[in-house]
Amino acid sequence: MKLEVLRISSQEDSTSGILFDTTNGRKFLCYTLEDEERNEKVDGETRVPSGTYRVGLRTVGGFHSRYAHRFQDIHKGMLWVLDVPSFEYILIHCGNTDEHTAGCLLIGETQESNVKSSNGFIGRSTQAYFDVYPRIAEALDKGEEVTITYIDYDGEEEKKDKGHKARPVAKDRRTRSS
Repeated sequence: MKLEVLRISSQEDSTSGILFDTTNGRKFLCYTLEDEERNEKVDGETRVPSGTYRVGLRTVGGFHSRYAHRFQDIHKGMLWVLDVPSFEYILIHCGNTDEHTAGCLLIGETQESNVKSSNGFIGRSTQAYFDVYPRIAEALDKGEEVTITYIDYDGEEEKKDKGHKARPVAKDRRTRSS
């Protein structure tokens, strides 16, 4: 299974995005909310770097215990984004604002612009979790590799305006003959 987070709006305190299943085409799953981008990581206040990561199940810890009780009919472990450089325990879970995440990916069925509210907001998070979680957990149960790709589609001009360093873009190495 292949998941994709398309980050569409980065603001001072949050990043809004969209989660897709890209295994066979592109299927919209839900909206996402993360912490803001930073040039230097601040624990609990920085989104993960763009890139592709494996997803697994974490079956220990406080979130796992709470979700095992809260979602007892579907819970098999926390959706865990693995091998993120300089990050640990990045989970996909419920929440509504950037205050509910410490680098994790929040999911919801509705989204309000983080331009007007710097913390961002996603609503109906529990409902999104009930919809999205079983699909991913089932793929993991079947032994499928599950990956999640974070794509920064939130505009280089916007980042420059906020003093962010733009990431270098690979140059087209093809040459034209005259």
